[in-house]
Amino acid sequence: MGMKFETGMLRAYFIAGTQDIKDKTKTLQEVAKQAMEAGITAFQYREKGPGSLSGSARNVMAADLREMCSDYEIPFIVDDDVELAIKTKADGIHVGQKDERVAKVIEQVGNDMFVGLSCDTKEQINVASHIHGISYLGSGPVFPTGSKADADPVIGVDGLAELVKASKLPIVAIGGITEQNIKELPKTGAAGVSVISMIAQSDDIFRTVKVINETFKD
Repeated sequence: MGMKFETGMLRAYFIAGTQDIKDKTKTLQEVAKQAMEAGITAFQYREKGPGSLSGSARNVMAADLREMCSDYEIPFIVDDDVELAIKTKADGIHVGQKDERVAKVIEQVGNDMFVGLSCDTKEQINVASHIHGISYLGSGPVFPTGSKADADPVIGVDGLAELVKASKLPIVAIGGITEQNIKELPKTGAAGVSVISMIAQSDDIFRTVKVINETFKD
């Protein structure tokens, strides 16, 4: 049984894979460790796209990051890959609308881990609210983003606020969030932010994570 889901985990939620570390003098492990040290509240391993690892290299990386999350007592979440999530005894798994259907994932991971789902429209949120076993939703992109090649149309701050209002589940905001525009997000009612490049490409991870945690303090 993994860590039980708590809404507070969504406050400073860092998503990364090898492909997101643009500064080649650093490894994903180094960046992740610094982020954990700085106070992130969750880590999602998302190995996708050009420059990402596969096969045994990916398994080794996942095992490393899994162990690190245990040491720092933060949830280890795997993006989309049920097998890898089970293999690493992840605390959670995150699925997108285009990935395997969420009901099937819930069936496979059962009570062993919590499940997050990407929902970017009210229709998707209505569907999700009738599926038992989802813990949280990820909604966006709130702002224009460069991290995902297949990013959906931007929903904006008002769009995010509407989704939060429509949802019974806690929502973590995603997409194009920076130290400047994050200030606009607490008023939407979102539980926190999930970020890739804001941390992965930060020139000072401690400062960046502090900004997130202070923006979303209770």
